[in-house]
Amino acid sequence: MNDKPSVTMETDEDARNQARTLMHKAAHAALAVIDPETGFPSVSRVLIADDADGVPVILVSGLATHTRALLKDARASALFGEPCKGDPLAHPRLTVRCSAERVDPQSDAHERIRGRFLERHPKSKLYIDFPDFCFFRLIPLDASLNGGFGRAYILSSEDLVIL
Repeated sequence: MNDKPSVTMETDEDARNQARTLMHKAAHAALAVIDPETGFPSVSRVLIADDADGVPVILVSGLATHTRALLKDARASALFGEPCKGDPLAHPRLTVRCSAERVDPQSDAHERIRGRFLERHPKSKLYIDFPDFCFFRLIPLDASLNGGFGRAYILSSEDLVIL
């Protein structure tokens, strides 16, 4: 029997809005993947944009370790949120557990995502069409929101994407 009180609060519309804002306004995120050679977690910084349904999208090189990891194991986590002045742990942050889905370069989705990514990151025009680069949609499974001191929430995938 567990008599400890829960440290998470009931997810409400304010928490959903804060989580969506952290995710959709982010220009970059920390992406955690599972290294297929060692089985250890590995973290990289990636540029982020979002698809029309609110799903985060990354553009990655096939030469990168995190790309090879995602092609072997689609499980990943992304950390959104920027520490500001003062204590970095006092600022909101969102960890999203997701399944990475490679976008077929011949699909209509690819052209839509490419346009949205360029809108968000115009400098990526320099490399976006290199043959080794590809997009992944990071399909949210669930998330953990630390909305500031004493404000912790667990969110579902439905809480994060536009249905």
